[in-house]
Amino acid sequence: MKTKYLFFILFWTTIQTNLLSQSNNLSERKCFVGSTLFMLANLVDDPEPPKYYQLNLGYRVTPKDVISIEIITWNYYEPLGIPYSQKKTAANYPGHVQAYGAGLAYKRFVLGDAYAQVHSTVLRQNYINEHGSSIQKGYQLFNTLRVGYQLRLFKGRFFLEPSIALTFWPVNTNLPSTFQAEEKKWNAHFIGEPGLHFGINF
Repeated sequence: MKTKYLFFILFWTTIQTNLLSQSNNLSERKCFVGSTLFMLANLVDDPEPPKYYQLNLGYRVTPKDVISIEIITWNYYEPLGIPYSQKKTAANYPGHVQAYGAGLAYKRFVLGDAYAQVHSTVLRQNYINEHGSSIQKGYQLFNTLRVGYQLRLFKGRFFLEPSIALTFWPVNTNLPSTFQAEEKKWNAHFIGEPGLHFGINF
């Protein structure tokens, strides 16, 4: 909960301070490097550390069309399909999952600085039991449908992107039986995942 408040305060302060410095002129800045502010969760003292890291490398094909490569690694401790309303009562995995992989994303600005984006990421998954030992490995195809808004700051050199997404994973292989027992209780999608990405244009 503290992490959510931190994200909100940072986001709101950035908007209030820098909104007037937005620039739509990106003709000289075709590329960008970025990530997500959710990596700040790594700074929180948590018995289930996410160890979430992400690097995005992108290229503007046209003023409205953007493609990017995303490199991601993280740990998670419960089925991804658990809705917000049941996260406090739902059971965790008997251990956790270490996931790492890479994906492609396509973004289309549809109305001014509002955009729609689709991501598809292939993740190698390492299933870790409660004793910290790897017991099996598998793969996941993790897809995201996202809508958001890009705030361009400091004359277009920096951007911030609040967003909301639908995520789904039609491929999720080789789960240990104890992990699968929890996974099958939930849908293979999640509605309402927040996003807060940032980047530097060059």
